[in-house]
Amino acid sequence: MQPLLKSTAATDRLELSAAGSWTAVHAGELEKLVEPVLREPAAARPAVIDIAEVRELDTFGAWLIERLFRRFAEGGPEPRLVGVPEHFRGLLDEVRHTNRRPPAARGQENRFLAAVENLGRHTAEIGSDFLNLVATFGEMGVALGRAFLRPQILTSIVHHLDRVAWQAVPIILLITFLIGGIIAQQGIFHFRKFGAEDYVVDLVGILVLREIGVLLVAIMVAGRSGSSYTAELGSMKMREEIDALRTMGLDPVEVLILPRVLALVCALPILTFLGSMSALLGGGFVAWLYGGMAPEIFIERLREAISIDHFEVGIIKAPFMALVIGAVAVSEGLKVKGSAESLGLQTTTSVVKSIFYVIVLDGIFAVFFASIGM
Repeated sequence: MQPLLKSTAATDRLELSAAGSWTAVHAGELEKLVEPVLREPAAARPAVIDIAEVRELDTFGAWLIERLFRRFAEGGPEPRLVGVPEHFRGLLDEVRHTNRRPPAARGQENRFLAAVENLGRHTAEIGSDFLNLVATFGEMGVALGRAFLRPQILTSIVHHLDRVAWQAVPIILLITFLIGGIIAQQGIFHFRKFGAEDYVVDLVGILVLREIGVLLVAIMVAGRSGSSYTAELGSMKMREEIDALRTMGLDPVEVLILPRVLALVCALPILTFLGSMSALLGGGFVAWLYGGMAPEIFIERLREAISIDHFEVGIIKAPFMALVIGAVAVSEGLKVKGSAESLGLQTTTSVVKSIFYVIVLDGIFAVFFASIGM
């Protein structure tokens, strides 16, 4: 039944008659009926709102009637609500006593206290994220112990190893080759001012093997594979596939998380080695074309400049960085709620956190290896 609202102006009062269905189903029609009345200037004469002909009423319709009631109460005598069916009284009384208090005046915000509050809130979030990461490591450790009794996990590890390692080789080789060439070009350009172009080999060799190679590859893996892990697990959680695994008596950590992280731990040292070799090749190529250094001289100088310690420093970092990237990626994936916005947010958070932790870990390793003389 279509809603109706009639307005009749008498000499001593204003009469409003409501009829039909005042429910949320007819929200559009009701708003068109009520808004013109609400915009009229308040009159000094009393108003009477008759709802005897209202057949259906829900909270939406009751609130519109209450808005009319309060609007007329602002400009004159207390309006009267007449013809109220008995079965509507409870709802109208409840709405009548709702939102009666004026909004509290908002005091001026203390910027210092607000800054302290934000600092405390962010500190608590960082602590919670750290504990969540530690819990993820613990769950993976327990699952790893059970995995020795289930060799079928190797199939899953090989599958993920193909995705995160072999399929990533082309882009890793290309990017590291270009970075190695850029480092060599800049080194030659600046060292040439001092007649020390030969030292660009030391710069490229040591920097690539110790720092740039593993760090660059780890960042690319975090953006490529870490985000993929987060999106996959987040989509599974949104579709309740993880809950389905638990219902079937399977451990999601053992089935979904552990193979992915182990594949990443195996893949990153391989990619680091290939990326470092590609960066050295790019540096040698640029030194030959831009610096006029023959490949034989570059290789011989490289053998004098670097040692096995430089190579070991870079490779030792790789599994730890892979473990951090994998743990962050899967933990953020399990935080996804039931919306696409949440999935995108956690994927972005996963990449940012992974890169941050990788850089922090690289700094810790730099201090450690310097302290032991490597």
